[in-house]
Amino acid sequence: MEVSVRDNDVDQALRALKKKMQREGIFREMKMRRSYEKPSERRAREKAEAIRRARKLERKRLEREGF
Repeated sequence: MEVSVRDNDVDQALRALKKKMQREGIFREMKMRRSYEKPSERRAREKAEAIRRARKLERKRLEREGF
């Protein structure tokens, strides 16, 4: 990942880097890797994420259809 600094504006480059990292999911992954996650907890988390994604897609589909 690369961010260029323009006109010695480090703050703007830092904001751009943080935004890129947020989009890539790096912060979330770092948070998850701080401590060990048991395989059963991982399965439960992944299942909950899948359910959340499915519900969100269903909501969007219904919204597009006008319900």
